[in-house]
Amino acid sequence: MKLITAVVKPFRVDDIKEALRTFGIQGLTVTEASGYGRQRGHTEVYRGAEYQVDLVPKARIEVLVEDGDADDVIDVIVKKAHTGKIGDGKVWVVPVETVVRVRTGERGPDAI
Repeated sequence: MKLITAVVKPFRVDDIKEALRTFGIQGLTVTEASGYGRQRGHTEVYRGAEYQVDLVPKARIEVLVEDGDADDVIDVIVKKAHTGKIGDGKVWVVPVETVVRVRTGERGPDAI
């Protein structure tokens, strides 16, 4: 099993969720996040005063998938998250040794 984590622009989350649902993903976790990449934040003007926004709002999406589905799920996320502008985000994958469904005690693929 693999844990796919994506950090994307918040307004892309609904499109990504719908595409993953269509793909057959039954569950995911979305959390609010903030950070910066190469752009190192940006400058904004509020009431005539300029200030630096160091941490940009992002959304973090986490999905557990079978090994064979990982590349396809990554492609779905990247396609829906892409705007072509700086700050589109990142996707990474880590191996998962064990998954346990707390309610039933199921383990492994049955717990996804």
